[in-house]
Amino acid sequence: MRLNSPWRSFIPAALVVLTSTADRQVYAQACRLEVLATGTVQAVRDGSTLVLEDGRQVRLDGIEIPRLRQAEARSESEAPEAQANTTLARLVGHDVVLKGSSAGTDRYGRLRALVFVRGQDPEESVQHAMVARGLASVASRETFRGCAADLLARERQARNSRLGIWSAPDYAIVRADDPAAVLGLRGRLALVEGRVLSVRESGSTIYVNFGRRWSEDFTVTIAKRNERIFTAAGLEPKRLERRQIRVRGWVEERGGPWIEATRPEQIELLGQN
Repeated sequence: MRLNSPWRSFIPAALVVLTSTADRQVYAQACRLEVLATGTVQAVRDGSTLVLEDGRQVRLDGIEIPRLRQAEARSESEAPEAQANTTLARLVGHDVVLKGSSAGTDRYGRLRALVFVRGQDPEESVQHAMVARGLASVASRETFRGCAADLLARERQARNSRLGIWSAPDYAIVRADDPAAVLGLRGRLALVEGRVLSVRESGSTIYVNFGRRWSEDFTVTIAKRNERIFTAAGLEPKRLERRQIRVRGWVEERGGPWIEATRPEQIELLGQN
């Protein structure tokens, strides 16, 4: 993979995932994007927002820039958001191409897009690079369908290598059978892993239960209207019973700790279970 300036020193070669022609073809077929806009980066507002010369703001879609608790960030310069800012600052003055499946904006009016440096590898977005280095996690919200698989693979490699945020206890995977630990992450993005005890339906909601006490144990909910999306992705909710899975999402409290899954990429099947 060609990694010229400014990204040559940014991505460790061992973390490049799309190394074969077959990998690239599969990814290109699944992740179909259109060019939304082009521009020159004038400034970096924060670890996930670029400002173009014409004043448009761009939100790096598909990723989250986590914030560690103060105890986990040894200094302000080592905090993930500071490192992300420094990394994105290298883009100032460079031309970029914004790609996505639609010209959507967020509630602040920022363009939501995958960002590519003009003249660099057309399949290597800024988001891919940041996730590979452990400066960002894959977002739990809806993003470009079909593009999450490679981002998740890069995140998995960064996590296994304990790069960036994944070296901090604050972002360790939490066990589903420890609801107190999960609840301790309320209001934050978390990765929770465990074996599903049961799957039940009630009204318009599917409950993926990891314990017998709904008022205390960890639960994942899936809206009934989204069931077909999960099934089409090979994650039929009813077949998750007794499976070992990993879930990502924002932890909320509804009796016990709870995560709402709105898209299949939030759930990973683990091992040969």
